[in-house]
Amino acid sequence: MTDKTNDPVAMWQKMMGEMEKGFNSFANQAMSSPEFSQAMNRAGGVAAGAQKQLGELMEKYLVSMNLPSREQVTGLAERLQSVEAQIGEIKSMLSRMAASSGIPSDMDGAPRPPRTKRPPSESGEPT
Repeated sequence: MTDKTNDPVAMWQKMMGEMEKGFNSFANQAMSSPEFSQAMNRAGGVAAGAQKQLGELMEKYLVSMNLPSREQVTGLAERLQSVEAQIGEIKSMLSRMAASSGIPSDMDGAPRPPRTKRPPSESGEPT
């Protein structure tokens, strides 16, 4: 077996562990200070402002390109779902009305063409 004092992997692991402990203690001290929280608050505010500005710019770009925005597409999708729900209700009401009046439910409302061709008679000649 190799000696632990001369093992390069063990020395590397020990060095990395010590560096990690040092970094963690430094980060904990830095994050506990009020200056750090103020700086993070300012950075968050700047990021939020930039995101809002980017959203407004994107909306202006979409309007100039004559394309719908995300809000407009969402509105259209909601209206489409509402229309589909109303059509479903109308279909169910029509099928209930058809069932109560005795009309077969397999008819889609389209009239069937008249049946003009007759089956052959028993003698094999068409009638």
